[in-house]
Parts: sequence; structure tokens; C-alpha cells
Amino acid sequence: MTLTSGSRAARGADLVLTAIAAVSWAFLAMAGVAAIGLHLLGADAAGSLGPLTAAVVVLAVGGSITPSGSVEAFGLTGAGAHTTIDIAPLGVSLVGALLLGMVFARSLRPLGPAVRGSELVARAAAVALLFLLVLGGLAWAASSTVTFDGGGLGLGATGGTTRIPGLGDIGDIGGGLPGRLGDLAQAKASVGFSVRPGASLLGGLVWVLGVLLVTLLSARRAPLPRRWQAAHATVRPAASALRTVLVLAVVAGLAAAGVAAAGDDHPRRVLGAAVLGAPNGVWLGVPLGLFVPLRGTANGSLLQVLPHPLDELLRAGTDQAVTVGRIADLEPLVWLLPVGCVLLMLTAGVLTGARTPRDGAGPGAYAWRCGLALGVATAVTLPLLVLATRVKAGASLSVLGVDALGAGLELAGSVPLALALGAVWGLGAGAFGGLLAYATGAAGRRASAHARGRRPDEGRSYPDPAYAPGPYAPSPGYRPSRGDTNPYLRPPGEVPPGEEPGARDPSGGSSGQDPFTAPTQTSRPPVPPPPRRRPGTPYRYGSSPVPPPDEPPPAPWRR
Repeated sequence: MTLTSGSRAARGADLVLTAIAAVSWAFLAMAGVAAIGLHLLGADAAGSLGPLTAAVVVLAVGGSITPSGSVEAFGLTGAGAHTTIDIAPLGVSLVGALLLGMVFARSLRPLGPAVRGSELVARAAAVALLFLLVLGGLAWAASSTVTFDGGGLGLGATGGTTRIPGLGDIGDIGGGLPGRLGDLAQAKASVGFSVRPGASLLGGLVWVLGVLLVTLLSARRAPLPRRWQAAHATVRPAASALRTVLVLAVVAGLAAAGVAAAGDDHPRRVLGAAVLGAPNGVWLGVPLGLFVPLRGTANGSLLQVLPHPLDELLRAGTDQAVTVGRIADLEPLVWLLPVGCVLLMLTAGVLTGARTPRDGAGPGAYAWRCGLALGVATAVTLPLLVLATRVKAGASLSVLGVDALGAGLELAGSVPLALALGAVWGLGAGAFGGLLAYATGAAGRRASAHARGRRPDEGRSYPDPAYAPGPYAPSPGYRPSRGDTNPYLRPPGEVPPGEEPGARDPSGGSSGQDPFTAPTQTSRPPVPPPPRRRPGTPYRYGSSPVPPPDEPPPAPWRR
């Protein structure tokens, strides 16, 4: 085997192993989060946890599920339940996306300062292909039926009739009503669900390609093709800043759910809903807090799942405009939502300023560059949040073709207004964050090596900890050193401004004297070196470290 073929074999093995690691970790994490959330909600008591977990994971990656059901009551089998659901558990999606992107980005770092476009496409294609294979297996496993038994309500023991003694059949005034109630209590409702393979695979392909694209745009330490090198200093700082603040917002939402669960009568349900859908609520509130209007309608029993005061606003059953002002009329504390969203955008602006290299730009040009980058990134991100958090659900129960019950819920935002407002908010927050970073000296301090235009390991011969700030590598200051404050930056003989030549300080020294030529003073003069012995001179003690040999002993006495 030649060296070239061996290198290709090694790259091929690395490509396959990277795809296996990224996809396996992503699906294992999503399955674990889905199973924990369903268990906390108590869904495993009504059906098998395995198919339910598979169905939730398929929904989380853009799949499509067809639910169906039937109700058996009073001995009739012609009843049917029809349900439509268009909502993704973004808590499961977020965990899978973060792990998939992290493993994929780390696999690109050893490839050098730039990666070839063909190799990048091959690695992305391997991850997408393996992802679709695993998703197809989950689509085959995510088909089951959940049965709710009315006998578990405790009403099935009622039976017989109510008779008045002495009146014969007339005494049966109930007409068997208690028995009928018992039959109703024994009603069974079965809800089945199956995955649509074609739509699920198409949705999964869009999802995994979107995750890989977001990873390439926001992973600041991963290499890019040479034609995309400009993205290191323009696109990636703003994209990584937005990704960071959105994930931190979800963490804050989970913390708030934990506090709410501590004072709730059913803490497991609150925690289960937060594990599965915390990003749904948080990322729905971000566009709303940035004044993107929503349109919503709700009726029937689905009103109970909405938080207060949103249920009061949508109780009319008609299409209603959902804005911060209208909700604040019912609950004034809602005005805290725009305040939190503005702070979120300002944090993204400061992070963008800290991660964008200065390259010698002035404060105005630097602020404009940060604002433009964050404005474009927010204009793309905010409509995506609106599309990802839209809610559409409907349920109806029909018995022998007669509609007995109906419920519906729909909530969606305006994509064009989200794009326009995202550009405005991003431009303002980025410019303010750039100016703040420039004024505090933090501008460009967190820029990656790729953004500075050099290799991550350029000029380094030791491990990374050796170059951390310490005694031999002090951290950079918040302001540049000047000649009038640092004497070692002045040329020899130059007097600092504001001082006269030859001026003496109280200690007796010259304040304008050059520090490089100033005499060094000590408490006593230096000790002179010991004298060296000349050749041919007799040995004296202390003149040489090696003494001469001893004299030979006297000869023995003889007669």
C-alpha cells in the first residue's frame, strides 16, 4: 500500500467514524431527553414508552406523524377521534442539534487552517446519509396505540336500577340510568399513531442539513474553504453570539420551570413539559418581546393548555392579534418580557464586539461593522424562530358520523415583520455592543485565530496551557501603554512631557534621566575576584583550588 492510498484510507475511516459519532450521540441524547420528559408527564402509564419515545424523536427532527383513534361506548364501535398536530418538541431538537454540531465541528479542526470544499461536502453527506438511515429505523418503530380505560376513573362499580317497592315495572324510574352511566365509565378510547415515512425522511433531511449549515456559520474555531475565509471575521462572530444567547435563554427558562415546579401541585408534569418544550415557550417569547405580532385562535378544551393571560385573550374563538400591549392589559407584568429581550440583544451585541477583530478600524467603523453583521444574522434568525415555534393542533370526536366535540389551537407570527424587526434590532444592538466593547478595550479580545488571519497553532511549540496568561505571558491591558507613563517605551535620553531636563526628585535622582543609562547602585561595592597564581610561583593557601602533592616521607634509618 502506498503512502497516498494509506492517507486516503485514513481520511475515509475518519470520515465514517465522525459520522457515526455525531449521529449516534445526537440520537442517544434525543432519545434520553424524550424518555425522561414522557416519564415525568406520566405518558408511559398509558402506552409503551419505546414507541412513544421514537415518535417524539421523529417529531423533533422534522418528521410527520398521523394520529388516529376510536372510542367504544355503549357497545358502539363506530366512533372515531380525529386529531391533527403540527408542533415539534424543541427541547429534544435542541439537544440533538447541539451534540451533532459539536462533534461535526470538532472533527474539522485537525484539517488545518482551511478545508477543501470536496472534503467538507463528503463529510456532510456522510453525516446526512447515516442520519436518514437511523431516522428510517425510528420511523418503522414509532407506531403504537395508547389506550385510555374509563374504568380507571372508579365509576364502573355503579350498576343495576333504582326501583320503588310495590309499583312493579313503573318503579323503574331510572330506566337503567345508573347502569348506562356504568357502561359509559367503561368506555375505552384508543389513540394510535403512525409515522409517514416519505414526509419524515424529507423533513429529517432538511433538519440535518440546516443543523450542519448553522454549525459551519457559528463554529468559530472550525476551518472553512479558502473562498469562505471572509466569514471568519464577518459572519461567525455574530452567528455564534446569537447562538450563545438563545441557548442561555433556554437555560433560564428551565431554571424558571424548576422554581415553578417547586410550588405546584404536580411538579413532575411541570418538569416534564419543560424538558420537552422549554425552547418552544422561550423562543416564542423572544419575537413577541421584540414586538413581532402573533395571530392566534383557540377553542374547546385546548384553552386549558395555554398560560394565563393568553387563554383569556383567545377565549373569543375568533382570530385575535396577540401583542405585548394587549396581553399587558390583562397582566401588567408582561412588560418585563420586552425588557428581557432587549437585554438579550444587547448581550449578543457585546459578544459580537468581543469576537470581531478590530483590524485597526476606528470606533465608528468598528461599530458599523458589528451592527451590520448582527443585523443580518438577526434578520435571518428571527423568522426561523417564528416558523419553528408555530403551534397548530385540532381534535374532534365523532360518534356514528355526528360531531360531538371540537377543539382547536393555532398560534403563529408574521414572518415579514420578523425579518424587518430583526434587522433593526440587530443593527442597533450590534452597533451599541461594538462601541461598548471598543470603549472598554474588549474589542476583538475574544476573536478566534481564524478571524485574525493566522493558524490556530502558528508560532507555538508547546501545549496550549503554556500560552495562557501568567508570569511569562501577561494578559493584555485594557489600554495601550504610552511613553509618558512607561519609561521603557521612550528612546534613550528623551525627557517625558511636563518635566524639565536635569530636574531632581526628592530622593536625589534625576527624574528626566534615561533609565537605560542610569547607574546601578548597591549597598557595598562588588567583591574583587581572587588573584590567580602565576606559573612557577610557590603554592599559597587559597590561591588554587587544588593543593600540591605532599612531600615524600623520609628514608628509613640505617646503621
